[in-house]
Amino acid sequence: MQKDLTKGSALKNIITFSLPFLLANFLQTFYGMADLFIVGQYNGAASLSGVSIGSQVMHMITVMLVGIAMGSTVMIGRYVGERKEEEKRMTVGNTIIIFMILSLIVTLILLFFINPIVSIMSTPVEAIQETTLYLKICFIGIPFITAYNIISSIFRGLGDSKSPMYFVAVACFFNIVLDFIFIGYFNMHAVGAAFGTVISQLISVIVALFAIIKRKLIVIHRHHFKLHKKIIKDIFKIGFPISMQDGLIQISFIIITIIANSRGVDIAAAVGVVEKIISFLFLVPSSMLSAISAICAQCVGTKQHQRARQTLRYGMIIALGFGIFFAITCQFISKEILSLFTSEAIVIMYGSQYLKGYVLDCMFASIHFCFSGFFTAYGYSMISFIHNVISIVLIRVPGAYITSKLFPDTLLPMGLTPALGSILSALICITVFIVMKKKNKFDFQKTSSK
Repeated sequence: MQKDLTKGSALKNIITFSLPFLLANFLQTFYGMADLFIVGQYNGAASLSGVSIGSQVMHMITVMLVGIAMGSTVMIGRYVGERKEEEKRMTVGNTIIIFMILSLIVTLILLFFINPIVSIMSTPVEAIQETTLYLKICFIGIPFITAYNIISSIFRGLGDSKSPMYFVAVACFFNIVLDFIFIGYFNMHAVGAAFGTVISQLISVIVALFAIIKRKLIVIHRHHFKLHKKIIKDIFKIGFPISMQDGLIQISFIIITIIANSRGVDIAAAVGVVEKIISFLFLVPSSMLSAISAICAQCVGTKQHQRARQTLRYGMIIALGFGIFFAITCQFISKEILSLFTSEAIVIMYGSQYLKGYVLDCMFASIHFCFSGFFTAYGYSMISFIHNVISIVLIRVPGAYITSKLFPDTLLPMGLTPALGSILSALICITVFIVMKKKNKFDFQKTSSK
């Protein structure tokens, strides 16, 4: 269902829109965590490392594809606000064609380079076979994973955040069931986790397509699939910088993982588990980024710029509040959280150290995530790309390397470096916002005429 997000209470809109988004992201992350949990219960550190390393690679690929799809979400949202029905449908049709082609190309490239990828990750010798098999199966399933995320981005651009939540709920249910069957009953280790992920995504896509056809949620015709240069350009102008930004962030995570992997399988397993936990805690700022982008895109279409800034303010308050709560809570129950994923004491010890530092990032990332959503809605996604590059190059990667050398007996200092990077990003975003506001850069009518 299409929904107008430019009317009524701005606070109510961001809550009602972001809540299904948050639940959908929660479910999506939950079944990723379920892979680690179930593998950890039935298998050892090698299988756990295989799944954690493999899933990190898959997460990077997924977020980059979704980053490009953000261009579709924003453009669809603008056309909804401007009441341009034909342009909206053309954008939907072009999005489908673009990502069908893109997913097939990415799949072939990744399958060809699978062994170098495993090598670059500095995968522990004990986990090489598990990681390779996990990635091979997941790479084959990329078209299904892409299809789900593209369908979701289209719905969110239309102002509907509930349908994607239902689709991912289906995937979550089947993933957990299949994990217990493949890993627990058939003892398939990391391979079972990969099969569970791909098959559950396929089922989710089938359900989503059935819902679209049955309920006629998006009415598009053959001519809407004809590629249009302007539409493609607009999608990539917004989506490509986001994709590169998210890709670089994930690369920085991977470099940190490589640093951890070089220190042994126990630390590799600990870092892998914490990365999953952090991805769960980051659901709130991530959901707010996407919610702010979608809502503000419609506001841009109707030229309600004050309402767009109000949406940014409310989103930031909500995200920052949750970030503070997570940061404080994890200082007291870090070991209990780690014990949910593994019973190995040394992995719990290292993981607890890393989590206590890393979780502080939830507070500061909330600020620049929300600003990134706002900038994206106005077509300034390049700002997000730039501040993330600066953060990664100056703090995140060198900080992780230096702290790993200076503090070889603890992961706490290495866990603090992402938070320092986010502080820098937040300061850059605040400064840019103030300067651009003074120069009236958030009047879309003016910027679009240049």
